[in-house]
Amino acid sequence: MHDGAKLLSFRRLFTDLDARRQESDIPLQMDKRIQIDPAICHGKPVIRGTRVLVSTLLGALSGGDSIEAVLEDYPSVTREDVSAALGFASELSDYQVSSYEALA
Repeated sequence: MHDGAKLLSFRRLFTDLDARRQESDIPLQMDKRIQIDPAICHGKPVIRGTRVLVSTLLGALSGGDSIEAVLEDYPSVTREDVSAALGFASELSDYQVSSYEALA
């Protein structure tokens, strides 16, 4: 998949996630805490106002670091930011694409 197709896929994904957020009764803070901007870290998801990649936080947590250790290593990141990163990962892992044939 070339970069243009990846960007289009991410745009579709976030459009779909935004629609799901609006339908949900659970307020998600991802839009306030997670930022995706092509001018910042090549468009990879970061904690808003930083250059800390969401994937870096998730990698540290999945590698066994505690939230406290992550917060100590990244002083510009808050506990709410870590929670938003986990919510972001949860939403991405729950994302499902249906083919047009399956819908017909």
